[in-house]
Amino acid sequence: MTEQPIKLVLVDDDVVLLRTLTRRFEQAGASVVAFAEPCTSDQLIAEQADAYLLDLRFASQSGLSFVEPLRAALPNCRIVLLTGYGSIANAVQAVKSGADDYLTKPVDFQQLRQVLCGPLLSTEPGSPASEQPESASAPSLLSPEQLEWEHIQRVLAEQGGNISQTARVLGMHRRTLQRKLLKRRP
Repeated sequence: MTEQPIKLVLVDDDVVLLRTLTRRFEQAGASVVAFAEPCTSDQLIAEQADAYLLDLRFASQSGLSFVEPLRAALPNCRIVLLTGYGSIANAVQAVKSGADDYLTKPVDFQQLRQVLCGPLLSTEPGSPASEQPESASAPSLLSPEQLEWEHIQRVLAEQGGNISQTARVLGMHRRTLQRKLLKRRP
């Protein structure tokens, strides 16, 4: 008898981060549904997921607005808020609303996996994550080169593809940035 994989819903308007997390959780054996565009609480509830990762500042919405409806409809699901703009007031409000945890970006994938999935996504022998061949399992952390690449891509997207502006934001010379962009993703 095979167990159903854990179902995760990821809600974040950072498309690069969303793709990365989707890929990493799927490699770990989870079933992932991702929302990068504005959505409703009803759409999230309809997914009937085991766990939800909500961006605090999601487009023009707030991830906090989803917590109470999710908790009311799915009292046993895990709800985690993730933000690049952490504050104690938001953390307190998130937990009071019913969130299980509140994390700030950047977050270590292993920590996120543990907080979001806990015992639901195990690495015990026989679990989907452990049945992958060793070469197919991703390292638990991104390398510094991968982190740099993804950060550059995110800032470039935020600057509308403007190389000069991206170089200024990153504090590097435009030519250095261009050389980095010509390389393939690590």
